[in-house]
Amino acid sequence: MNGTPAPAIVDAHHHLWRLGEGRYPWLQEGYDPGAFFLGDYNALRRDFDADAYRARTEGLNVVATVHVEAERDRAESLAETRWLHAMHTRHGSPNAVVAHVDLLAPDAAQQLAQHLEWPLVRGVRCKPLTAPTASAGVEGRPGALQDSRWLAGLSLLARHELAWDLRVPYWHLEEAAALVERVPGLPVVLEHAGLPWDRSEAGLAHWRRGMQALAALPGVHVKLSEFGLPDAPWDAASTVRVVRETIDIFGWQRCMFASNLPVSGLRVSMAELVRTMSEALSALDVQARDAVWRGNALRFYRIDMAER
Repeated sequence: MNGTPAPAIVDAHHHLWRLGEGRYPWLQEGYDPGAFFLGDYNALRRDFDADAYRARTEGLNVVATVHVEAERDRAESLAETRWLHAMHTRHGSPNAVVAHVDLLAPDAAQQLAQHLEWPLVRGVRCKPLTAPTASAGVEGRPGALQDSRWLAGLSLLARHELAWDLRVPYWHLEEAAALVERVPGLPVVLEHAGLPWDRSEAGLAHWRRGMQALAALPGVHVKLSEFGLPDAPWDAASTVRVVRETIDIFGWQRCMFASNLPVSGLRVSMAELVRTMSEALSALDVQARDAVWRGNALRFYRIDMAER
């Protein structure tokens, strides 16, 4: 890894599931590769539990992990949180949980209160409605970023000092910034570096404008994760460029590494992902590299290593 020691890693974004212990409609029913951003995802339609995660990360020094809700049936969201705590008890990880709560529902506060009975819950992922392409639009539709219900739901998170895991493609980043700006005190982490799927100069310019709008808000962090491209193989060179630009925009203090396993495995092995990230971070000093690999995620998700 460019002559640097193997890093201690906090994986700030991954998923686990056992298909016999829960209902995952996207994996078990209505398989539709045309609707999935990486296309054919048949390889994901099998168990991916703590043992499978450990096998994928063998040889790497993963010291803690953050589990992000895996789109389990929404009626089973609380069951997913309960199951993840059982996994923590048995395996020592995950060490933080980002649960699903429907922040737009009338009973969002009650849903959240149930999840907060479980001590590892640090945030919520509730995805906005997004357009399928940069040239399409969903503005004004229920669930889109302009939906006034987001303000109440996100304010609820802010009151509980919980983070919002924000997952939108790059063409919605400026809209997301306009919404987040209206919720003071809300910790936000943008998933997957804003999904810069168009690596052309024009596409990256569009992505960069949105990233700069979000970075102007001090409570927003970003995950350096899921750099797989639709309909294209792994592109290490452009990924290095995107990672470095993201760090330039946000500062290394607000960037954290994440794998997005097992989804990322459709395009790249964990070993190759870590090699690419190591190259992207090679110009940073030791303190900054450690923060991106480990320290920023520990702080943001309030992971106490003494309690692992």
